Amino acid sequence: MPTVDLTTADFEKTVTAEGITLVDFWAEWCGPCRQFAPVYEQASETHPDVTFGKVDTEAEQAIASAANIRSIPTLMAFRDGVLVFAQPGALPAPALEQVITAVKDLDMDDVRKQLAEQQAQQGAAEA
Repeated sequence: MPTVDLTTADFEKTVTAEGITLVDFWAEWCGPCRQFAPVYEQASETHPDVTFGKVDTEAEQAIASAANIRSIPTLMAFRDGVLVFAQPGALPAPALEQVITAVKDLDMDDVRKQLAEQQAQQGAAEA
């Protein structure tokens, strides 16, 4: 499955959808981004069950700002609408495969339980 260019119009709908979505934040002028692009494209062909999105941080500055992108490339992984991974830096192919496998293997019931506990603790701390 080829990568999808994400814009303000479809970013939220894409990352909150069921399943796994990876998002590569990049820019044309970024050397490491250009090095990572073929690795990311290859993974998109190897994993047709995963949505691979790209956000051009120059064209989509509002998304980059909302996502708190400070360094590019940055890879984010969402599963069932939950951000489960975020890391700056170009990953080599084996590391990207490890991330994809780890995201596929997550127990999302456990992830949601942990998120609920964190939110409850934050709410108690603010009260």
